[in-house]
Amino acid sequence: MTTVMRDARAVPADLRAGAISTRRRITDYIAKTLIVLALLVAMVPLGLVTVYVISKGAHSINWDFLTGRIPRQQTTTGGGIGPAIIGTLIITAAASVMAIPLGVLGAIYLNEYGKQSLLARTIRTMTDVMTGVPSIVMGLFIYLGFVLLTHNKTAFAGALALACLMLPVVIRTTEEMLRLVPDELRQASLALGARKWRTTVTVVIPAAISGIMSGALLAIARAAGETAPIVLVVGLTYRTNWSLFNGGNTALPALIYGNASSPYQPAVDLAWGAALTLVAIVLIATLIGRFIAARYAIKER
Repeated sequence: MTTVMRDARAVPADLRAGAISTRRRITDYIAKTLIVLALLVAMVPLGLVTVYVISKGAHSINWDFLTGRIPRQQTTTGGGIGPAIIGTLIITAAASVMAIPLGVLGAIYLNEYGKQSLLARTIRTMTDVMTGVPSIVMGLFIYLGFVLLTHNKTAFAGALALACLMLPVVIRTTEEMLRLVPDELRQASLALGARKWRTTVTVVIPAAISGIMSGALLAIARAAGETAPIVLVVGLTYRTNWSLFNGGNTALPALIYGNASSPYQPAVDLAWGAALTLVAIVLIATLIGRFIAARYAIKER
């Protein structure tokens, strides 16, 4: 039983609601009210953007729109965004394959092995710097270091640029999640004779998998919506291209950018439909990631 010290003797603490002072109850009520108001204020722009995108793009969504070829003439109605959807999935998936494993491994080193070593502190500093770098800078870096050398704009170049943007996000979020894992779990595993790498793989990572997955999804959502690197290093094609290395490609953000500023209404409608499709893709990926994280996370008993 919880106790308090009074006159050098331990007496039970009165935890009943009626025993709480009026000032504390008023303060608690004000704090809860401010939190709710802050949540409502934050939801207003999110709700407005969602409703506006749905209202503008819902009428364009159908099977032919999702699978059709991108029209070459912006003045004509019809056509679709099939090549842009395929390009978005290919480029984002390739970037995720490159950035997420490397980012998770880097975070494991920083939190489990490097700690406060000079190398670990240097990596953290560079990661923080990369987090704030504009996406166009990453695109320019890949353009100068890869596209100009190969003389070819490809989906792989776009994946490299997006991977550079995803990597610092994955590293920082994963490291923060690993820090939240209690040291008692590590100590218990080590006390049972498990090596450090096995403790990390079988105890630490499963305990933090939900947060790691959230960080990875945050990075994927950022990469899927980036426009500047795609426009700069990928090029543009009106047909479906499944290859990472041969020929140009396109993605939904680049298609939205190119059509949203058009003076022709069919092109603008295509942009709104592509925007709604991109939101839906990110939402579906988030739901799948949440399901996987909940499926494999350690459950409290």
